[in-house]
Amino acid sequence: MRNPVKAVVLNLFLLLAGPSLVPAEDLGCLDTTFKLLSPNDSVCVSAFEDPKVAGVTCHISQARKGGWASVVGLTEDPSRFSIACRQTGPVTLPAKLPAQQNVFSEKTSAFFKNTKVIRMFDKKHNTLVYLAISKRVIEGSPDNAISTVPIMPWGGK
Repeated sequence: MRNPVKAVVLNLFLLLAGPSLVPAEDLGCLDTTFKLLSPNDSVCVSAFEDPKVAGVTCHISQARKGGWASVVGLTEDPSRFSIACRQTGPVTLPAKLPAQQNVFSEKTSAFFKNTKVIRMFDKKHNTLVYLAISKRVIEGSPDNAISTVPIMPWGGK
């Protein structure tokens, strides 16, 4: 059985060491819920490139909580997101590609919650699989989204 104290300390260290593995480019937000005297709830879209696999770009949309607590960074965003990853250039796989690797992480609360994107490699089908999940130090959410990128020749070559 795993040591729960060790797991909490390790996750705390990982959260404090660097919440974002890859810088995401914010593309925009759309309001979803009107709030009269405070910021609205919204859905925001960001783009990021796979840091180890050239030629792959992912777009992720995430629900963001509004209200006054969001102004000071104290809200917890809901675990609702969607992801789409596509080949946007020639795909170049590194010599050693781990079976699973975190490629994106973004804080979704002031305390210990983030959205992560993990890349997996389906060798049999020559396909990259991107899984978006929500994680907390102690518990995560079953909500998830998946996108796949089959590795194919780029252009007419």
